[in-house]
Amino acid sequence: MTSGPLLAQITDYANRADPYPLYAELRKTPIRREDDGTYLVSTYYEVRSLANDPRLSNDTSNRPSGYARVGQPDPETGLPPSFIFTDPPVHDRLRDTINRPFGPPHSPRFLDGLRGELARAVTELLDAFENKDQVDIVEDFAYPLPVTAICKVLGVPREDEPRFHGWADALASSIDPQAGGADGQEKAQRARQDMGAYLTDLIETKRRHPGPGILSALAPVMTPADLEATAVLLLVAGHETTVNAITNTTLTLLRHPDVLDRFQKDPDLAVPLIEEVLRYEPPVQFVPWTTALADIDVAGTTIPKGSPVWLMLAAANRDPKRFKDPDRFDPDRRDNEHLGFYTGIHYCFGAPLARIELHVAVPELFRRVKFSGLLEDPPTYRANAVLRGPRHLPVAIESFTA
Repeated sequence: MTSGPLLAQITDYANRADPYPLYAELRKTPIRREDDGTYLVSTYYEVRSLANDPRLSNDTSNRPSGYARVGQPDPETGLPPSFIFTDPPVHDRLRDTINRPFGPPHSPRFLDGLRGELARAVTELLDAFENKDQVDIVEDFAYPLPVTAICKVLGVPREDEPRFHGWADALASSIDPQAGGADGQEKAQRARQDMGAYLTDLIETKRRHPGPGILSALAPVMTPADLEATAVLLLVAGHETTVNAITNTTLTLLRHPDVLDRFQKDPDLAVPLIEEVLRYEPPVQFVPWTTALADIDVAGTTIPKGSPVWLMLAAANRDPKRFKDPDRFDPDRRDNEHLGFYTGIHYCFGAPLARIELHVAVPELFRRVKFSGLLEDPPTYRANAVLRGPRHLPVAIESFTA
């Protein structure tokens, strides 16, 4: 483990495979001020309280100069920030509008109606495992599935899906304030421009010739710029988090063969098992873009107005004051109100879709494939400290059911 300030250690790639000892150290000081004025909040009740506090802003234009302002209007494309980087009332208006064709109460069957197509996509991906003695769970399974799902949600023609893979990877890197450097930001900018040009044409097509997907439903009621920003958000956030969730679930099960054996005998274990993975290995480790709009007193500390605040979700998910024996993976855990999908008004918009993907993909993966073990442990991780997950997960196949 490297030495130095805790924040530097947490974002250091050297600690990506196991940041949890650092989070345990961080929780000793629930509200910790770093030398640059950033406040790290790491305990469950404090994170939950602040995430629901209207004095904490997601609009990064409120941040002091010199701090990363991810989510600001793009000077190249002119796109506004997506709704997760806005505060009420703008946030509430946009989120309510976008939710109408996406989920309840206005469209209660939309997401559930995708199950059949997702199941077919899972079957196609797993069919390709036949006659192989090893696969990379990320490249061969977890990575392609969420792109298919997001494209179905948006109404992107299937032949255009491959273009979204590269865009998703490049854009996700820009979320992490530490990752990628100038080269990563340049790639993200190019991806944003290319995807923007594609979406401009697609949205206009959907406006003139409505079809399946939420772009057609939203084109008459949203500006093209807001709709384009929303589509980019759904691609990046919806894709990368689900890739990590599927991969982390696979990795965790292969590290816990007793639980895996139970799961293969009892597929109904899927619901509590997946929720426990979301607590134990959350796909989003922390939220690094909030800012205090006023002095906030919490846990005996005053966070001054204007201070950048990082909400450390993964640390909170293993807070022993909230979860008994928090470092143990336990799918029998009760009252598992984790922060794997955040909380408050910015609760993950795509959480219902992610859960459907997980419940379609994970049981079928372990029904059809018996793995003899991990080929690398720990695996190679992505550079991104925010959206933490393996970049590759090579596994050996013992047997396969056609």
